[in-house]
Amino acid sequence: MENFHLVHKDNVYKLKKENAKRASKVIDANKPEAIKQAKEFINKQGGGSLKIHKNKGGFQEERTYPRANDPKQSKG
Repeated sequence: MENFHLVHKDNVYKLKKENAKRASKVIDANKPEAIKQAKEFINKQGGGSLKIHKNKGGFQEERTYPRANDPKQSKG
C-alpha cells in the first residue's frame, strides 16, 4: 500500500507520495476540497494511506482508501 502526504505549502496543498521529491498533485483549494481530491487521486492509484498534515506543521490524521484496505479493524 502506497503512503501519501497532504501538506500545505506556498498557499496550495501538495499531495506527495512518501519519499518522493516532487508532488504527485498540486491542489489550489480549501482543505476539505484538497482532502476530497486527494482521496479521489489515491483511489485511482489503487488505494493507499493518506497522512494529512496541519497547515502550520505537525500531523493531523491518517486515512486509508478504500476503507476496506485499512489494516486496523477499528471503527474509528
